[in-house]
Amino acid sequence: MSQTVSTYSLLRRTLLASAFMLAGLAQAQTGTIKLLVGFPPGGGTDAIARTLAEKLKDQLGTPVIVENKAGAGGQIAAQALKAAAPDGTTFFLSHDHTISILPLVVKNPGFDSARDFVAVAGFATFVNALAVSGGTPAKTMGDYVAWVKAQGAGKGTIGVPAPASVPEFLVKIIGQKYAIDMQAAPYRGSAPMMGDMLGNQISAGVASIPDFIENHKAGKVRIVAVLGGVRQASLPDVPTFAELGMAGFEDVPYYGIFAPTGTPKATIDRFSEAVAKVIAQPDVRERLTAMGLTVGYMTPQQLTTREQAYAQTWARIIKASGFQAQ
Repeated sequence: MSQTVSTYSLLRRTLLASAFMLAGLAQAQTGTIKLLVGFPPGGGTDAIARTLAEKLKDQLGTPVIVENKAGAGGQIAAQALKAAAPDGTTFFLSHDHTISILPLVVKNPGFDSARDFVAVAGFATFVNALAVSGGTPAKTMGDYVAWVKAQGAGKGTIGVPAPASVPEFLVKIIGQKYAIDMQAAPYRGSAPMMGDMLGNQISAGVASIPDFIENHKAGKVRIVAVLGGVRQASLPDVPTFAELGMAGFEDVPYYGIFAPTGTPKATIDRFSEAVAKVIAQPDVRERLTAMGLTVGYMTPQQLTTREQAYAQTWARIIKASGFQAQ
């Protein structure tokens, strides 16, 4: 019996060693780690990814490149992660929309978050916000609603970074709250939406604070309301939607990094520890905070728990809205 156990243990150690050796070989062959981003260059998520990638290469001793696979609200990037070899050379930096919301609103997204991905590290939470373009006279939410009502039949259009997203559901709720006909205009990411806002082609947009913050500071757009339970440190003068009478949006979204299922635990742990060290660096924390993030490390298990709770919250909201998965 002992000989059988010994043989089994030896075989198991040999197989594990082979797996790690193959992962290391693949890493050496590529010489880089890819950090997938599901949105175009120039947007908030892209800027966050590039901030982390620059520092992660120092922690890991390996170049980390950002690879933008934009389209379908991050769906293309998520499918690419699913198809990637679980060898520690491909990771996915994503916020809540792709991981938690898409599976609720798309019948066949081409991936199953729980089955196909493994959490690596969470590094921040954030809130979505409503911003108005410089072409409107509005300086507050009340101003914007009054301006929309004054435009003929009281109809308004608000840009959102992706269809069937939290921002799109928020547009519907804004319309219901203020009894105005608000329509969401979906874009392929926040960067093209912001381009139209800066060009006054659209009067307002809903996206994450990181998508708006720089142009808000420059006076090119004006953030007039934010989600979450408290006002944001980066925007102390901007009220929450709860303050404006729209409660129920206090569960804030997250940013995290994911890997293909099957990626060795040692690889996951190493990358996760590198993320923790990077976001602890004062310059990184300062930069991410300035983008409108609340920086905080989450272990793989904590990120998994956070994602599941968030998905459950929005499953209830989406069901109550009557939206049918498409």
